[in-house]
Amino acid sequence: MTQSTPAAPVPNRRDRILDAALDVVSEQGAIRVTYRKIAAAAGVPLGSVTYYFDDLHQLLTEAYTRLAEAVSQRYRDLLDAARTSEEAQEAVVDIVCGEAWSSERDPLLTYELYAFAARNPELRTVMSNWLQSSREALARHFDPLTARALDALVEGFALHNYFDASPTSRADIAAIVRTVAERHKHPEPHP
Repeated sequence: MTQSTPAAPVPNRRDRILDAALDVVSEQGAIRVTYRKIAAAAGVPLGSVTYYFDDLHQLLTEAYTRLAEAVSQRYRDLLDAARTSEEAQEAVVDIVCGEAWSSERDPLLTYELYAFAARNPELRTVMSNWLQSSREALARHFDPLTARALDALVEGFALHNYFDASPTSRADIAAIVRTVAERHKHPEPHP
C-alpha cells in the first residue's frame, strides 16, 4: 500500500484566482461574484478557490487591494517621471485620460471598488491608502491643497468621461489642469 502525499500548491494559482475575480467583477459586478464563476474564469477546480480564500469577502478584498496598488504604482510612475511643473501637469492629464489604467476594465473595477468599500469598512483603509498615495505623488510637484484638488479632478473627470457621451477633450482637460495647478502662482485678487 502506498501513501499518497498531499498535492503541492500550483505556482501562481492564487494570483490566477485573484486576477479571475477581477475579471468576473468587471464582467458581472461584485454582487454577482461566486466561487464557481471565479474558479471557471481562473481555470482551476472549485476547491482551489476555497483552499486559498476563507470567503468571498476576503477574496474580493485582496483582489481590490491588488488593483488599488497596481493603479497607484502606475499613477506614481507617471508623476515620478515628471521633472518640471509642465511635465507634472501633463502627467496629470495623462492620468485623467486613462494612462494609469492597465486595461479598459480598470475604470469599471474602480467604480465597483468604490461601491464595495462604501459597504465594507475594512476596505475603506484600502481606499484611504489609495487616496493618500495619489496625493503624495502629486505633492512632489504641487502644494497640498493643489494636490488634493488635482486628485479630485482626476477622479471626477475619469468618472464623467467614462459615462459621458461627449467626454471632455484632452485639450480642455489640459487647460483645466493648468488653471488648477497654477492657482498658487497667480492668486486671484480679493475684492
